[in-house]
Amino acid sequence: MTQIHLTTPVDPARETKTTRFLSHEVTARYLWAITRLCLGWTFLWPFLDKTLGLGHETTAAHAWINGGSPSNGFLSGAVGPFASIYHSIAGAGWVNWMFMIGLLGIALALLLGIGMRIAAVAGAVLLVLMWSASLPPQDNIFMDNHIVYALVLLGLAVVGAGNTFGLGRWWTQTSLVRRFPWLT
Repeated sequence: MTQIHLTTPVDPARETKTTRFLSHEVTARYLWAITRLCLGWTFLWPFLDKTLGLGHETTAAHAWINGGSPSNGFLSGAVGPFASIYHSIAGAGWVNWMFMIGLLGIALALLLGIGMRIAAVAGAVLLVLMWSASLPPQDNIFMDNHIVYALVLLGLAVVGAGNTFGLGRWWTQTSLVRRFPWLT
């Protein structure tokens, strides 16, 4: 089978179905990897902002390290059929810890390309919960970016996006993952 390297141009006159396929496969791998890194940052930024109060959505006075509650603002503003549930847990210590550990864990897994299955499922659950706290979405009767991101996360795990620009290949060879394959 012909291997194509990104630095090797393909001569259109000699291009075959195999080289076209491999070229598209390589491009897809890199696009999924870049998407993984972008989503990793999407989870890391709110963790940093809520922890340190960097001023984007959270001021320093409301930072978690200064006694602020990462979950209170969003959950106390919940609307829709589940609003009363979210209002009742807004600002609870265990909710803050679960939310922040979730953000950081998902972000690190995506940025490093390890534990992609766990990150995809945990991230999808977190996003669907956030979606359910603001029903119906403002711009659509049910669809919004939380659902789209959840599906993209699941796609990242399915295609093995952690193997390109990430530590996914190495991670799957560790004794820990060989012993517990669900950690891939």
